[in-house]
This record gives sequence, structure tokens and C-alpha cells, in this order.
Amino acid sequence: MKILFIGGTGTISMAISKLLLSQGHTLYLVNRGNRNLALSGDLVELKADINDEAAVASLIKDLSFDVVADFIAFTPDQLERDYRLFQNKTKQFIFISSASAYQKPLSDYRITEGTPLANPYWEYSRNKIACEDYLMKMYREEGFPVTIVRPSHTYDERNVPLGVHGDKGSYSVIKRIMEGKPVIIHGDGTSLWTITHNSDFARAFVGLLGNVHAIGEAVQITSDESVTWNQLYQIIADTLGVALNAIHVSSEFLTACSDYDFEGSLTGDKSNTVVFDNSKLKRLVPGYTATIRADQGIRSTVEYVLSHPECQVEDPKFDAWCDKVALVLAKAAAEIKG
Repeated sequence: MKILFIGGTGTISMAISKLLLSQGHTLYLVNRGNRNLALSGDLVELKADINDEAAVASLIKDLSFDVVADFIAFTPDQLERDYRLFQNKTKQFIFISSASAYQKPLSDYRITEGTPLANPYWEYSRNKIACEDYLMKMYREEGFPVTIVRPSHTYDERNVPLGVHGDKGSYSVIKRIMEGKPVIIHGDGTSLWTITHNSDFARAFVGLLGNVHAIGEAVQITSDESVTWNQLYQIIADTLGVALNAIHVSSEFLTACSDYDFEGSLTGDKSNTVVFDNSKLKRLVPGYTATIRADQGIRSTVEYVLSHPECQVEDPKFDAWCDKVALVLAKAAAEIKG
């Protein structure tokens, strides 16, 4: 197949790009080329800023595709641009939405594609919902061949999946665990969460490409396994061979005492227990199942981060904030005890 990705080298899309190229497909990438060197095969680089619509239109004027997928669209106006660019140039258009768009709080922790979309806590999720609404309108009214994909917490070898973290990746939390410092877990750590390795995600995604039964559909792609946040952080500590010094803090308090968007990322997402029913995906992609367990994926990711210095990015601001939260809570407990 001839496939065009807008983006194509991010956490989710890099694994998909590598898999498609290994299968012999022709892959066109519209991006700035910063990470394309990691890819090999029948790759065609269309170096451009996707926001420069005229430049992209010129690059693709004589091209057509079996599939176009946008991995970096977040607002409806960006999808309107994609519609103008690709409405007569692709047999399938895939939009990467987000499972965070599902209703919060959930009326049922078991999530299917029929779970309502509504998230008053996170603008990111509301924008994804608006994007979905626009594309489905184009499908119903204009026949635009849309497939919507909803990932949940998907990770790769460079970043361990976490609940509470700063802006510079997971290394700061890994380092705190190694050093025995207090590590913040939101809530009491017992809510269920689902993480999906990007290699598992890629196999499911590729099964949707050129799939006539996926046109006009929204499909979530996640693992079937759910673990608690306590279990997730314990796996990290066990991999490091150290004790976990965890402190549990309510999401509301974390939101109130920081300038990080914890109302969105926690109250609007990770503080909720989620268990995904992937029956629809498995009907569309027979034989698919996620195979990388949470403990296996986290262990390999921690080992990768520790063996690759470029992944070991310090985050002094977040580190200092964690220390301050831990100190204030300890002082409060001591004062209440008298």
C-alpha cells in the first residue's frame, strides 16, 4: 500500500512506521525530518510543516494514497485543513483521537466505543471530541472515508508510563526511586489503569489499514490488562532492585498546589479506573491481542532509559516540587498528631 503519515516518528507512530516499512509498504512522511534517520525501507520524505497548507498541497499534487493518517492533529481547524488536502486523494483517512475523551467521571468503568464522550476537566480531550464530531460529519455528509482510533496510555522504550511527572520525561521519577526519595502516587494508588506498548499498538493499527470494515468507525486500541498504580510503581522499584518510598496524594490537592495540568491529566484521565473492552478491535483485526505485559514492558523500558544517557534528562523543577509536597504533608501529619 501507499501510505502517508502526518508525523510518523512519535511515541505511537514510530513503531507503526517501522512495522509498515518492514512489511514492504511505501511510506510517505510529512514532517520536518528530525527523526526520520531511525527508519529504513521504502520511505519517501516530504519535508514540510503540515501547517503550511500551500506547501503540502504542492508536494502531494500528483500523488494519491491508500491511507492517510494524522498523528499530530489536536483541534478541528487542523482536521479541516486535512480534509481540504486529502478529500480526493485517499481511500481511508485515520485520525488519532484519545481514550481520555470518554466521559469523566465514568458511569461504567468498562469502556467500549459506545461509552459517551464528555470530559469537562481537560481541554485536550474536548478538542479531540470536537475533531471526531467534525470528521464524522464529513463522513456522513461527504463520504470522507474516516476511521477514528482512540489510544489510551501508550508508551515506548524511552519513557516509563507514570501518573505524576514533570515536563521532561520519566527519568526524574526513576532517579527519585533509585535514591529512595518520596515518590508521589495520585489517590491511594488502587485505581486500575491500562498501559499499552507501542509495538502492540502498531500491530493493531496496521490491521485497520485498508480495512473496509473500519471506515466510518471509531476503534479503541489498548491492552486487555489493567494494573493498579501501586503495582505499576512497584514494578519500577523491583526492576531497580530498591524499596519504593511512595506517598499517596489526592488528585485535587496535586492540582491545587502546582502549575502542572493535573486537573486534566489526573482528574480528567489517570485518576479514573479504566478497563477497556477491545471486542470491536478484535472483530476488525482477527487474531489480534496485546502480548507485552505491564511488568515486561516497564522492565525493558527502565533498562533502556538507564542504558541510554540521552534519555536521562534531569528535571530540577519537578524534583524540587516533589520534595516540597512531601515535606509539607509530613509537617501537616506531625502537627495534627500534636
